[in-house]
Parts: sequence; structure tokens; C-alpha cells
Amino acid sequence: QVQLVESGGGSLQAGGSLRLSCVSSGFRYNTSCMAWFRQTPGRAREGVAVIEGAGSRRYADTVKGRVTISRDNAKRTVYLELNTLKVEDTATYYCAARLGHVLGGHCFELSFEPSRYNYWGQGTQVTVSS
Repeated sequence: QVQLVESGGGSLQAGGSLRLSCVSSGFRYNTSCMAWFRQTPGRAREGVAVIEGAGSRRYADTVKGRVTISRDNAKRTVYLELNTLKVEDTATYYCAARLGHVLGGHCFELSFEPSRYNYWGQGTQVTVSS
């Protein structure tokens, strides 16, 4: 049974910081690309950050300089740290996984296209107020 469970959201003040966690199970995690997306009502799902199996990272221009994605393979957990929070960061944040090669190769796609991801969490709400 595949599961991705996000945590760490809530109500925060502009200028503060947050740390989201995503704990996964039920698939080969170590070689997967792991990503964070966010979405607000009426808007398309937007890629925020992605880390591939070997550790390379990509960030959206909207958060670059304020964001860090990291992973702990032993804990099957991916993290998103976002500082200097802005009201515009308010969204539901989703964790997603893209599987690597069936025979054990790393996922190498640093993609912000939602359709490229195989598994999704249910999301955690982040609300930033000024």
C-alpha cells in the first residue's frame, strides 16, 4: 500500500519559516524523485521543489532563495523548508513521488509537471497571514 503523508502545515506569520515533512511507504523510495507542489482554489497545481534520487535539486523561481528540499532515505522522508514566508505562499502543499528505473536506476527528472508523478499525498494546508 503506497502512502505519502505530509505534516507540518498550519497558520503562520509572514516573515516566519516552516518545515514540512513527508513520510512515505509502499514503494522504492531511495531512487525516486520526490517533489513538493502547492495549489490554491481555482489555480493549477504548481511545482515548488524537487529532489532526484542522486540528490540534485530544482526550485521554482517564486521561492528560489527562500527554500530548501532535502531527504532522509533511512527515514523515507522528504522535507521542505521555506523561510521569509509571504502571504502568497498560502496554499495546500502536496508531496509527490516519481519512480526511478524499474531495475534500480535513479529517477533523474527534475520535473514540475504534475502528470510525471506516480504517487501523491493528501496535502497539508499552509496559511500565511500578515
